[in-house]
Amino acid sequence: MKIQIWSDVVCPYCYIGKREFEKALAQFPHRDQVEVEWKSFELDRDAPVRSPDDMYDHLAKKYGRTRDQAKEMVRGVVDRARTVGLEYNMEKAVMGSSFDAHRLIQFAKTKGLGDAAEERLFKAHFVLGEHIGDKSVLRAIAEEIGLDGNEAAEMLAGDAFTEAVEADEYEAQQIGVRGVPFFVLDDRYAVSGAQASEHFLSALNQTWQERQAV
Repeated sequence: MKIQIWSDVVCPYCYIGKREFEKALAQFPHRDQVEVEWKSFELDRDAPVRSPDDMYDHLAKKYGRTRDQAKEMVRGVVDRARTVGLEYNMEKAVMGSSFDAHRLIQFAKTKGLGDAAEERLFKAHFVLGEHIGDKSVLRAIAEEIGLDGNEAAEMLAGDAFTEAVEADEYEAQQIGVRGVPFFVLDDRYAVSGAQASEHFLSALNQTWQERQAV
C-alpha cells in the first residue's frame, strides 16, 4: 500500500503531521507493507534564498498584523508541536526558499533516504535554526543522513532534480492540493492537514480493507 505525502519542510503543520502519521503507522498491523513517498510542495515559490525578515516580521507583513500579533499566531502551533514531542524554536527559524531543500530530498529518495532527508530538514528549520537555503548547510545535512557529500554538492551546484520537484508540484495542482500536508492513501483516499493520529489510523485501516476486498 503506497502513501504519498505532499509537504514543505518550512511548513510547521507538515512536521506535526509527520509525527501524527508516524504514530498511526506504528499502530497499523500491516505497516511493513506500507511504502511512504514524500512529494515536493513549496508554500512560496517566489521566496528569496534568504529573507531579511524573521518569522514574526514575515507573518506580520503577510497578514497585515503587528509583530506581537504574529507571535500570538505562532504560539498555538508551537503548543500543538509540543503535544507530539517537537520543540519549535520559531525565533531562530531562517526564512527563505525551500527549493534546493526539495531538490536534496528528491536526490535522497533515489538512495532510499527520502524520509531521513525530510526529517532532518524539518529539524534544521524548526528546531536548530539552520538556513536550509544555504548549499553548504544542505551538503552537511546530506552527509549526516548518509549521502555522499561530494555528490550532493555537485547536484546542488547545478539544476538536477528541478524537474522532479516541479513534477510533484504540477501533480499536486492537478489533484487539487491547496495546502499541505496532504496525504494520498493508495490512490483511494486523501487526508488533508495535520490530523490526529487516530484519524490517520482509521484511514489506513479503511484503505487496507478496501484494498483487500478488490
